[in-house]
Amino acid sequence: MPKEARRTLQDVADAAGLSLAATSYALRGTRGSAATIARVQTLADELGYHVDPIARALASGRTGTIGVSGSLRDLWQQDLSVMLTRALRTADRDATIADADADPAAERRVVQRFAAQRVDGVLVSPVDPSADYWSLLPPSTAVVSIGDALTGRPASGAVLFDNRVGVTTAMEHLRALGHRRIALLTPSLPSTPGRPSELLAVQVAGDLGLDLLVVPAPASPAQAAGIAALLLSVPDRPTAVFCLSDSLAFGVYRAASDLGLRIPADLSVVGFDDHQLAGLVAPGLTTMAWDEDAIVAAAVEQLLALEGDGEVPGPVTFRPELVVRASTAALHA
Repeated sequence: MPKEARRTLQDVADAAGLSLAATSYALRGTRGSAATIARVQTLADELGYHVDPIARALASGRTGTIGVSGSLRDLWQQDLSVMLTRALRTADRDATIADADADPAAERRVVQRFAAQRVDGVLVSPVDPSADYWSLLPPSTAVVSIGDALTGRPASGAVLFDNRVGVTTAMEHLRALGHRRIALLTPSLPSTPGRPSELLAVQVAGDLGLDLLVVPAPASPAQAAGIAALLLSVPDRPTAVFCLSDSLAFGVYRAASDLGLRIPADLSVVGFDDHQLAGLVAPGLTTMAWDEDAIVAAAVEQLLALEGDGEVPGPVTFRPELVVRASTAALHA
């Protein structure tokens, strides 16, 4: 039996008695009355017509695909990538997710792959916002960075975090509880103008009269636990650990448990994401919370604006709030 021929847009247009252009608009739901759109989409289903993405890309110059990139060993960035994907789906965009793995070399390969795939846009939580490889994305690609401004690609949208407020609030909280020797556990990322959290912490600690020990650690909780174990094994160990991600804080929980240290009786811990697990671990994690829904909405809105008229929207800055749970307590003499 001969294979049935693939249905074309012309078949749908003939069945609907419309032009090719009107049929295409109706299938996308962008033009035409509600009745016409519903009738054309029903006819397409009955005929078994499906849009050929390659043909659509060749005709329009657009693929309908958005690249999403972050360091996915970090639990909060995992969740953010999922939320961005869902928001893009609502906006009738497909997402392709790539893991930069907190490594500038890996991030360069991600950018090169996105450029080769000719994605329409990119939503990225950058590892190195000042890197030169961001210029590899063509000017026609809509790019929005989350967390850092891409200094190497100024024609990009930006959703920024007020890390000064976050770092200051967390360290003031620990100081008020009597802690003076504090460790800062930070992801192994290069310091950049867009997110100098480590530098801010050193400055704030000096202003507050705190003894701050800065310790880089891998993004995953399991690997961070090994670094935290070394940190907490020294005789003059810190009485509190401030982690620049909740993933790192969960690693500290594991290390403290292995060493027989009680949280918060022996060690106070503060995170920096309010990941969904922060309220589920025992004790609950004190952390800085971001409005993820608003962050995602702002990022997608900027992306669509760049796709539309190409005008670069002004940056949007979000400020975190301290969520106090049971992982911090007053220092005992």
